[in-house]
Amino acid sequence: MLLQNEAGALSRAAGLFAARGYNIDSLTVAATHDPSVSRLTLVTVGDDAVIDQIIKQSRKLVDVIELVDLTGREHLESELLLVKLELAPDAPDALTALVTFLRRHPRAHVLDISAGVRTIEYTGTGPEVEEFLAALAPVGRVLEVARSGTAALERGAAVLAMT
Repeated sequence: MLLQNEAGALSRAAGLFAARGYNIDSLTVAATHDPSVSRLTLVTVGDDAVIDQIIKQSRKLVDVIELVDLTGREHLESELLLVKLELAPDAPDALTALVTFLRRHPRAHVLDISAGVRTIEYTGTGPEVEEFLAALAPVGRVLEVARSGTAALERGAAVLAMT
């Protein structure tokens, strides 16, 4: 969804969901190459009728410039994960296990090394992030997680136009 980059635009879009009892699973918003326009990527779940209703209601918002449902279209999506991982202090091969784990996940990078704690960055689709988090369990104890939410673009030359 492209929105006017104005105070309250995001609030009105999110309010539409709250007013109708729809849950937002993921929401990412930032200015585009045009500073007067923001791109909002929103993930929600519902049957075809619910999604159709959400799209129709969203298009009525004064701040909405353009909107497209990427569900049935070829698209790319990615999410950023930051995770603090505590290595077991009594396991002498914990660091070796972490290095081996990271070699199997080339989109993961250590951002910070502190006493017994590693902060790792990983990018992937929502399901890939979930799998990555689950796979960390044998390596160490997850202390904290921050996720960006999904960002998505349609594949190829198609773009959301600022009409």
